Amino acid sequence: MTKIQLFQKKIVFLPKILKIMVSKIYIDTSIVGGFFDKIFAAETKALFERLKNKEVTFVLSDVLKKELLKAPQRVRDLLLKYDDHCFEHVGLTPEAEFLANCYIAEKVVGPTSIDDCQHIAIATINKVDVLASWNFKHIVNLKRIRGYNSVNLRMGYNILEIRNPKELIEYGND
Repeated sequence: MTKIQLFQKKIVFLPKILKIMVSKIYIDTSIVGGFFDKIFAAETKALFERLKNKEVTFVLSDVLKKELLKAPQRVRDLLLKYDDHCFEHVGLTPEAEFLANCYIAEKVVGPTSIDDCQHIAIATINKVDVLASWNFKHIVNLKRIRGYNSVNLRMGYNILEIRNPKELIEYGND
């Protein structure tokens, strides 16, 4: 069998393999709130549809839970509508706190953005596939993403994919 024939044979099986893989998506508070926001609702609801269809698993942290305590009731209750098997729960460890403080020390963001840094650090340490956020000022921002990942690499961690939900929903096979 030639190399081309082997390659073609592998391509035939690739879509089946991709369907089996379930992405782990770390969500921050802006994703939960985005479900009810006029501007972000359509894409956020499409992302939650992927969760409902078991195409993805949402990774939820202690930081998210803490921030949701300050949110309106309907935002706090949203995640309760989904089976707990849809989620992976992770904590804010001393390692994550240290990494978050490194982002501040390196001036990726200012000290008032410590919660955002904790989200990034927890997602990095737990090696999620992607962090989803609507926070364009402190998280989904090319300059910030480069800053977080520069620190991650220097500290021996992997690069973290950071995207908004528009980049995480399926648009069909066109």
